[in-house]
Amino acid sequence: MPPSRIVPLVVATALFMENTDATVIATALPVIAKSLGEDAIALKLALTAYLVSLAIFIPISGWAADRYGARTVFRAALAVFMAGSVACALSEGLLGFVAARFLQGLGGAMMVPVGRLVILRSVPKSDLVTALAYLTIPALIGPILGPPLGGLITTWLDWRWIFLINIPIGIAGIVLASLFFADIREADRPPLDLFGFALLGPGLAGLMLGLTSAGRHLLPAWLSWTCLGAGTVLLALYLRHARRVRHPVLRLDLMRHPTFRIAVIGGSLFRIGTGAIPFLLPLMLQVGFGLDPLQSGLITFAAAAGAMFVKTIGPRILRRYGFRPVMVVNAVLAAGFLAVNGLYTAGTPHGLMIGVLFLGGCLRSVQFTCVNAIAYADLENREMSAGTSLASVAQQISLSLGVTLGALALEGTAAWHGRSAIAAADFGPAFLAVALISAASVIPFRQLDPDAGAEVSGKMIATLRPSAPPGRI
Repeated sequence: MPPSRIVPLVVATALFMENTDATVIATALPVIAKSLGEDAIALKLALTAYLVSLAIFIPISGWAADRYGARTVFRAALAVFMAGSVACALSEGLLGFVAARFLQGLGGAMMVPVGRLVILRSVPKSDLVTALAYLTIPALIGPILGPPLGGLITTWLDWRWIFLINIPIGIAGIVLASLFFADIREADRPPLDLFGFALLGPGLAGLMLGLTSAGRHLLPAWLSWTCLGAGTVLLALYLRHARRVRHPVLRLDLMRHPTFRIAVIGGSLFRIGTGAIPFLLPLMLQVGFGLDPLQSGLITFAAAAGAMFVKTIGPRILRRYGFRPVMVVNAVLAAGFLAVNGLYTAGTPHGLMIGVLFLGGCLRSVQFTCVNAIAYADLENREMSAGTSLASVAQQISLSLGVTLGALALEGTAAWHGRSAIAAADFGPAFLAVALISAASVIPFRQLDPDAGAEVSGKMIATLRPSAPPGRI
């Protein structure tokens, strides 16, 4: 099997483990909270701890890969994630569970960006779209299996098995990485910007903690605003610092590349809408329509199924039309399907919901394939690790913004109608609000050059060799 297929499949073990873990935990939170003697809302701090850990350590993932080798760091990250999983399973109280989730975040912050870096440095640009598609196909199985799997485990077994199922997957990833990964590292390694990391890490942590707690009552309002304020100040100081040093921990100068800049800005706007879906949709089905978690999970998995289905044809779409037209048109269509979710009622047939979610998942999957590929189209090989770190940080912030803005729109609509508790009628405006933000990604995507990323999409090859047999293009 060529590197464009086997390497992404190995990296996908990490994505599968991380995505399955996240979706299963969301289903099992009430049961875990009862077992630990805590309120379910308090236990959501464990989700915040994971995001905070990601925000802190993602910026140094590229440096660590260049310093110690991508294969070594990837295997170590899988081991750390497994250690955090075991710690979660053995937790007897809220503090220990939150600490274990933070440890999992450290592993997640390293394994996914470093795995993506291995792909970028070992696969030719002409095969990059195919490689990224192979990366996400197994990883998308996690969100499909997660909700029903979480319901089954918490119903028939003990919730602690949710975390122990990560162990065989992680071991398989370590073995496969040892067999198929080259120990890629950058020969010319700049020193780690310790002062920049001291500003950026707490700054991102404060911003992420403030964003994820706003509108969700995880922390007192004054503490959320303090986190947001402190994080904003520290990030402003980092921006000033990054302009003055030669090798900042997060290289903002990469935004000079038009394709990278547009992918980060447009992709962030688009992800705000998709980041709200895991929060808004299950809440609407369960709180608004009265479905149980298993029924909800058997509906929401359709979006992930659609995303997995379309990965097989995404490269062919790009090869025929190129990045710019696909990204512009698809952004509008995907935002429209996102807004349609707000039109559901308790009487809407479940089959219709599943069909709409499936098609919406297809559209979002195409967009993410485009964004992930075009971002690295014009970066030099020595810029790949820094580009991966910056793109990953932007992704985490935009996903958190999606949850925050979706929650604020939901609670704002309820307050507008004079209610303290949310109702089914409040979800329509919330879905519309995040859909409009996703649709705004069209503005930066339209700025792409018509031929941007032609080498990556394969459109250039198809144009230069129109008479080549289909299997050789």
